[in-house]
Amino acid sequence: MSYKLFIPGPIAVSEKTYQAMTQWVMGHRSKDFVNLFQAVQPKLQELMYTQDPVYLSTSSAWGVMEGSIRNVTKKGVLNCMSGAFSDKWNDVAQRCSLPCGKLQYDWGTPIDPEDVRRELSTGKYDAITFIHNETSTGTMNPLEGIMEVLREFPDVISITDTVSSFSALPIKKDELGIDVLLTGTQKALACPPGLALLSVSERALKRAEEVEGRGYYFDFIEFQKNYEKGMTPSTPVIPLIYALQSKLEDIFEEGLENRYARHERLNNLVRAWGSKHGIELLPPAEFGSKTLCCFKNEIGIDLEGLRKELKAKYSCDIDGGYGKVKGKTFRISNMGDETDETITQLLEQLDDLLPQFLPK
Repeated sequence: MSYKLFIPGPIAVSEKTYQAMTQWVMGHRSKDFVNLFQAVQPKLQELMYTQDPVYLSTSSAWGVMEGSIRNVTKKGVLNCMSGAFSDKWNDVAQRCSLPCGKLQYDWGTPIDPEDVRRELSTGKYDAITFIHNETSTGTMNPLEGIMEVLREFPDVISITDTVSSFSALPIKKDELGIDVLLTGTQKALACPPGLALLSVSERALKRAEEVEGRGYYFDFIEFQKNYEKGMTPSTPVIPLIYALQSKLEDIFEEGLENRYARHERLNNLVRAWGSKHGIELLPPAEFGSKTLCCFKNEIGIDLEGLRKELKAKYSCDIDGGYGKVKGKTFRISNMGDETDETITQLLEQLDDLLPQFLPK
């Protein structure tokens, strides 16, 4: 396999990042590891706009997503659901035997903060989950509006998935009052999969101390105890931490504002391509993701045929839709290390191939 990924994750990884992973592995209880762990902290905190610790978890983001609700839910967790991954969070809560409720929307419909206020006003919940950027539908939820409502409910711990938005636009954790901010490495960070990052507020840590049945692997208290020693609770995936360190160097060399502007500019290029072909986004345009475009396949593109030929002729791949909108939508990623040149080239390649995969 030797083709470039323009899917919403995992995404293309640079040669520099791959090379960083070839450094020597050290003992994870050694001073060398402490130095590596502590070296990435300042930039991670700056990127999360937080003074809170940033924990490193050897898992997919789903590990810390499940762990988060197990750590902070006593009364009940409200799951805001508008796509495959936010829907799954409710399923996970049920499998963990946690009291939970659903705030359900059609896929591609953004969360309405007023609905959040109504549900939390019932007093049934002391935790809430939502996804900032629902990858399955390319929908970016109104984070500031949701967090404004949550400030009215000081007993509710917020858990925010930023897996496909983190580092592509500013997410100011402390200013917004987010209690648990979590992400993975395989999307906008453009590292290989297998490492999750989460930052936890003092409020959330205090809640965790009161909750039984947190488990061990994703226990916030264990993360904090080890963080204070410059370590992780269990053996970490050291090569991916080297990759993360290398990627943080790249991000700050580019400059955060330049990085955010680049993602928005490239996203607009992909949106403009869709408009040129009469292809609409699944979500309302003002709630469209900045890191990928999820287009409706209303013109009947043979997506599997297009993807197969895109791989064969141009050695790259886009996504043919996810979950119950597979085939009805398709997704093109602009996140990570992509440039004006790489996105323009991809769109030209799609222009070349598209006519032969339209209905006759």
